[in-house]
Amino acid sequence: MNQGKLYICPTPIGNLEDITLRTLRILGEVDLMACEDTRHSLKLLNHYEIKKPLTSYHEHNVKEKGPELIEKILDGKNIAIITDAGMPGISDPGEDIIRLAIEAGIEVVGLPGPSASITALVVSGISTSKFAFEGFLPSRKKDRQNALNDLVNERRTIIFYESPHRLTETLEDMFKILGNRKVAIVRELTKIHEEIYRGDFEGALIKFSNVQVKGEFVIIVEGNNVVEEEIEVNIEEELLKYIENGMSKKDAIRRVVEEHKLPKNIVYAESLKLK
Repeated sequence: MNQGKLYICPTPIGNLEDITLRTLRILGEVDLMACEDTRHSLKLLNHYEIKKPLTSYHEHNVKEKGPELIEKILDGKNIAIITDAGMPGISDPGEDIIRLAIEAGIEVVGLPGPSASITALVVSGISTSKFAFEGFLPSRKKDRQNALNDLVNERRTIIFYESPHRLTETLEDMFKILGNRKVAIVRELTKIHEEIYRGDFEGALIKFSNVQVKGEFVIIVEGNNVVEEEIEVNIEEELLKYIENGMSKKDAIRRVVEEHKLPKNIVYAESLKLK
């Protein structure tokens, strides 16, 4: 018996019309669909009158379900993997089963289609010539700050995903660490309540603080386009000098910024390295 194939099928990120004819054909031909949420996927499939067996495949069962799906493909079944919205494998467990399939010698067929990250980037008004996709930042504040600290000198446009309940604190950390850069914040892409904020972090915090926000967000951040001058002062040593003399970290940062005429975001980023 010939083994089957694994089809990577992107689904609409909002508007159900945003799906290719080829994807619809493949979904109607496969033996099984592995879905992030079968209930969510049924809305799309019922809209297009596609009746095929579904099975759940998500972050909580990826280790058990992945090998089961691979066995089915090796036994001759064609399986499509779909996510709730967008391209499987981008910030979801599709990445794992794709790797397993390749390791097992299974043909992986990728279909083009919607992606929230690229759609948000092209409408952001921020440079698209070079960009880096970071996905979701860590949920723990210290880990998130460390991740942002590593990106201070990134010159490419940076793409992030964020959930509504962490949006404000993430924007606050970005403002403190990256400085007041251009930013585009996109939510509910292709849906009725699609919204695009274009401005800077300062304005974004005014807009989104103290309001209840819904929907998944894509945050597009301008890269560091400031030509860095060589900084001869050892910022970490200067901070420690003031802190050891009884000054708070916040006041030490302000003192170093004022005394050495340094960008506040660079000094703040260095302060995060202190134990």
